[in-house]
Amino acid sequence: MHDLTQGHVGKQIFRFTVPILVGNIFHQLYQIIDSIIVGHYLGKHALAAVGASFPIIFLVLSFTIGIAMAGTVIVSQYFGAKDYEGVKRSIDTLNVFLAVTAILVSILSILYSVKIFKLMRMPEELVPSAVSFFNIFMLGTIFSFGFNGTTAVLRGMGDSKTPLYFLVTSTILNIILDLIFIVGFRWGIASVAWATVISQACALGALILYLNKRHPVIKFNPSKIFFDKKIFLKSLKIGLPVGLQQMFVALGMMALMVIVNSFGTNVIAAYSVAWRIDSFASMPGMNLAIALSAFVGQNMGARQTERVIQGLKTTLLMAGSVAIFISFIAFFWGDLLMQIFTSDRDVIAIGHQYLKIVGMFYLAFNSMFIIGAVMRGAGDTFVPMLLSLFSLWLIRLPLAYFLSKHIGEQGIWWSIPIGWTIGTILSYAYYKMGNWKNKTIVERKEMIVEA
Repeated sequence: MHDLTQGHVGKQIFRFTVPILVGNIFHQLYQIIDSIIVGHYLGKHALAAVGASFPIIFLVLSFTIGIAMAGTVIVSQYFGAKDYEGVKRSIDTLNVFLAVTAILVSILSILYSVKIFKLMRMPEELVPSAVSFFNIFMLGTIFSFGFNGTTAVLRGMGDSKTPLYFLVTSTILNIILDLIFIVGFRWGIASVAWATVISQACALGALILYLNKRHPVIKFNPSKIFFDKKIFLKSLKIGLPVGLQQMFVALGMMALMVIVNSFGTNVIAAYSVAWRIDSFASMPGMNLAIALSAFVGQNMGARQTERVIQGLKTTLLMAGSVAIFISFIAFFWGDLLMQIFTSDRDVIAIGHQYLKIVGMFYLAFNSMFIIGAVMRGAGDTFVPMLLSLFSLWLIRLPLAYFLSKHIGEQGIWWSIPIGWTIGTILSYAYYKMGNWKNKTIVERKEMIVEA
């Protein structure tokens, strides 16, 4: 646990970000290695099937992601206010919610998986492989929810190192299992999902055992869990807009995937690979945003608004420098990056085209996320949700559909950075209005959650 309300702002945010970044590098590295193994050993059809599954996976998990984010905000503000009983009650409430929703999500996702993929107009030859991967992946939802929820709580308390150790271990195990199942046993696309489920289950079990010995505040004891209705309602008030935002973003990704699917397997495979590279490239900014959100939460709990503003400026400077460097690499050497995943020349050419267009705008993407992190950390999530949905559903998707009819898949690629840019402008305008300064969750004197 680490107090982010004192000390040098830049150093605090940087030190907090580094373990998160390293952990996500390993996670993204797993996804990249996973794609490399699938692409080279199972072919571009399997690569396309796995890639097309992720927007749906993101959709079914998105609401809970929002509640988990709310849990992070509440825990960080209680922790900043030095109310450790409030921290414990917040964690218990979050755990109950995650356990119940994980079971419901798993059941409903598996029951309706075939209908979902057909609704997305996925090519018929890809549907069986995609359904097989998706159903097995969703069996591990409770492990994924549990691990990510616990990680969010630890970050809210200023501990970004403990999640790193277990994430790295899980990632290494996942890669080893991929190699054994796919390269060694030749078990096919289903084994990719099984490797993920097994590694997540092991990571969660090991993390619970560790925390029960080292962290008395977050010790997991099912017989002593207390569900706090007031904290849950506050979590919903903060998390519902974030969860709905994530759901509509996921629906937007699915809608975008429908447009991509209309261009055939080569474009689907290229987009799946380029999207992974894209995710890796945007990771530094997103991780800085995660760190900033926890930083803002603790400092808002401690009533240090000026420190929050200073944190935003510092984080934007760090993220901007990295984004410009990565954009340069994506623009000039995107084809070499694509070759890591596939040897198909058509797929490589289409993916490089994507990276040249989208890669020029990583600065806008990072800025949008980091500015949004201030509002999320403060508990102001409703208006940022509306702004995000506006830039996605009223800008990016209509543009993707319209431009793709005139200039092909390049129109889809151009719609992405245009949406980012408009989203950044709108987020900054709302930040300057200053409404987020009045959204603190914890009352400093009473140290209770508002009714």
